[in-house]
Amino acid sequence: MMTSTAASAGGGSVQDRVTPYDAKFFAQYAPRTALDIVQRVPGFNFDQGNSDVRGFAGAAGNVVINGARPSSKAEGLATVLSRIPASSVIRVEVAPGDLYGSDYAGKSQVLNLVLSATGGTEGNVTLSANRLYTGYVNTDAKGSVQWKRGASTISLSGGTGRSRQVEEGHDYVDALPSGERIETRRKINSYFDKNPFISANWALERAPDKAIRANIRWQPSRFDLTQRNRVDTVGEPLHDDSLVQHYKLPVFEIGGDITRPLAGGAIKLVALATRRKKDNFDAYLGRDGLLSDDPAVIGGFEQRQKAKLDETIGKLNWSRADLAGFTVEVGAEAALNKLDNQTRLSVIEEDGTRVPVALPIANAVVKEKRGQLTFNAGHNLSPTVRIDGGIAYEFSHLTVTGDTEASRTLRFWKPTLNLDWQPKGGWHARLSARRTVAQLNFYDFISVAELSTDRVNAGNADLRPQRTWEFRALLEKSVLGDGQLRIEAAYDRVSALQDQILTPDGFSVPGNLGTGTRRGISAQLDTPLDKLGLKGVRVKLNGQVQKTRVHDPISGRVRRWSDYWPEWEVGMELRRDVGPWSYGVSVNDRDSFYFYRADETDRNFNDKPYGTAFVEWRPSARTSLTLDIDNAFDTAGGRERLFFLPNRSVENPAFRERRIRNRHVSFGLTLKQSFGGGGAKS
Repeated sequence: MMTSTAASAGGGSVQDRVTPYDAKFFAQYAPRTALDIVQRVPGFNFDQGNSDVRGFAGAAGNVVINGARPSSKAEGLATVLSRIPASSVIRVEVAPGDLYGSDYAGKSQVLNLVLSATGGTEGNVTLSANRLYTGYVNTDAKGSVQWKRGASTISLSGGTGRSRQVEEGHDYVDALPSGERIETRRKINSYFDKNPFISANWALERAPDKAIRANIRWQPSRFDLTQRNRVDTVGEPLHDDSLVQHYKLPVFEIGGDITRPLAGGAIKLVALATRRKKDNFDAYLGRDGLLSDDPAVIGGFEQRQKAKLDETIGKLNWSRADLAGFTVEVGAEAALNKLDNQTRLSVIEEDGTRVPVALPIANAVVKEKRGQLTFNAGHNLSPTVRIDGGIAYEFSHLTVTGDTEASRTLRFWKPTLNLDWQPKGGWHARLSARRTVAQLNFYDFISVAELSTDRVNAGNADLRPQRTWEFRALLEKSVLGDGQLRIEAAYDRVSALQDQILTPDGFSVPGNLGTGTRRGISAQLDTPLDKLGLKGVRVKLNGQVQKTRVHDPISGRVRRWSDYWPEWEVGMELRRDVGPWSYGVSVNDRDSFYFYRADETDRNFNDKPYGTAFVEWRPSARTSLTLDIDNAFDTAGGRERLFFLPNRSVENPAFRERRIRNRHVSFGLTLKQSFGGGGAKS
């Protein structure tokens, strides 16, 4: 494990590449937790990582604690940071990712939280209430406490994890090309996420190369949806249908790591076990009249999905900060993954009987044995120029049994090369190239119906992972004191791009297209305006333009990629801190993004920019009260689905469905209280 205090190889020092911010810098924001601090670091874009990625290395975010990565996946970085009292943070260091090991080597910025070794008891409590447009008030509570005695730290945290939302809107279905209205639906959706959790963590940290950490987390999650659906179909009586979803999604995780000195460096072992379950029930009921008239159920669909996803990970790596003038890291990771899934879909007849519907791959067991070997090395070519490179070899064996049989072995080389230049005058430039391999989503092998969209997602046991060559060019410059200007250009070339394909049986399934490309440039300005005469004011501006392209084998045309790839995005945050008060606004807007299936295109958009605002009052160094306004412009989200018969190989669509949903303006009130330790004075 390499830390920010180690000597850099080949001349110069690590400190030359680190931008530090001490605790006093954040005093104007009166932070309560480490998360509050991270969110206020100039020019830093917080990345929680991706817990859905199998394995440990690829799931990393961009924050480390005392130079070390938290040994957890199910517990997101935001949760980890929210339980660390702000008074424990001595300083924050922002530096290129290669300083913190191979998991971060491809990241242009990683934030290191340096915590105090002072003993004591500290904690924080957060209580929140959010009033929806219907008048319903959602409440939530979470808290944590930390005991530090010498090199040992114990922390406990928990929360109710309650989040309810209500949205209303309409669906309109038209025949094309005439535009004749076929159906109108008036919908009200009520969503309720319940994610209560309890977690415990222990750490014994005597030195960067002498540490033991352990963590455990239990989260018995549940999701519920109730949809009221008034349907007006041409030629049929007005009637009320309904959709219900009841999902149980418990997660249990236990893990830890141990670091010890070895051969002038440090060797670290990480072990992690995560167990997830899924017990999903969906039902769509059609009726012959209005609910107020006690109508009869005349049909519908019902689905039950039960799944268990297990992941067990072991990772061992050795690193040394100076070996013949190089920083060096070698490592190995092994993972065992298993998905056991059963899906049952039935048609509900008029008399209430359930008739099973055969799905292509409804019951299957997916197993994977996966390993990866890595080697990384870096060297300072001069006090201002550094080169880092590495190679990873990934191999896995996948088997699918049950309704289908498949087995294959995958092997990939994944090289990385970074050139970093940090001269005087607040400049920083970086060039990087690397090859990445996407992981296969086990649920893409499984068939399941989406009753909310009236379609079946068929599984594909022969899906292959897409491979990408990623090229990045980054330029940063400090402006107006501690402000940061950041510009990045990107080019990606993807082979076997994952998307939806058409099977000979007419199903739309996850599959592989040909070669896809992405070009883009993004810019961000995060700066105080004190030098312009606006005391206490800080502005953050960001924007991105990008173009994704791939040849579509169904339509025969070149099109965008599916998923969240808008061609442009812009955003602005304006904040002022003055004495015990803070207030600010944010506005964001973006282009539409698309999903492509065998027989439809699905365009997602907002009808106007999205805005939020807040006012915060801090009556004491330990207490804050914040009023939030969400969806300040009453922005609605929309979807336009174009349906082609029999599929998108024909030029013109046969039907159009337009969906509009709005959660309207909501108001939140949050109380944060810290206790123990030195409070905000540290």
